Amino acid sequence: MRVVFPILAILIALVLLIPGVTQPVLTLEGKIDKSKLAKTGIEMIADEGDRNTRSVLMMASSMLGLDKLEGEIDAYKKTRSIWGTVNELANNKNYLVAALVAVFSIVIPTLKLLMQLLYCFLPVNRFKYLLGQLIQGLSKWSMVDVFVIALIVSYLAGNADGQMGELIKMHAELGDGFWYFTGYCLFAIAASCSIKIDKPLSSS
Repeated sequence: MRVVFPILAILIALVLLIPGVTQPVLTLEGKIDKSKLAKTGIEMIADEGDRNTRSVLMMASSMLGLDKLEGEIDAYKKTRSIWGTVNELANNKNYLVAALVAVFSIVIPTLKLLMQLLYCFLPVNRFKYLLGQLIQGLSKWSMVDVFVIALIVSYLAGNADGQMGELIKMHAELGDGFWYFTGYCLFAIAASCSIKIDKPLSSS
């Protein structure tokens, strides 16, 4: 049957959407080199004193081997999912942005998939036709959820960049949520492409 593939695609998309929303999308980590940290700290303290104070501090640093420290320390780490980002935005009183992210990345995709699933099981009639028109209308927003993911990644990266200095080396890693959400997008697109909107039955 022609509805088997879209039904499978819709069900898989729904299954992938849940971890895509709840699992981490991006993890940002910042590390500081110990020797650079020690050097910067000493220079900051020395700037408060005179030239002699600076010389004594630099000499003491060299004697203690602070300029030869090895290794790195963790200075920053943030992991966020789509749902976690919504909560963070709401907690920061960015209610409008939080609502928009939730609507376009969670509510609309879920409603669209459920309506498509219902459409596949309905007999051909006017209600099915109207539902198909509504689905087509929502399809115009099909790329917004992808755009939301890009915004979230940019938001987290920008938020981290605003807190980091030259000392900190940043490392970004995409989380499982990103790949689940990507899978959802692919299956949702496949479902939309495979569903044929039927014309309503002509009234006699």
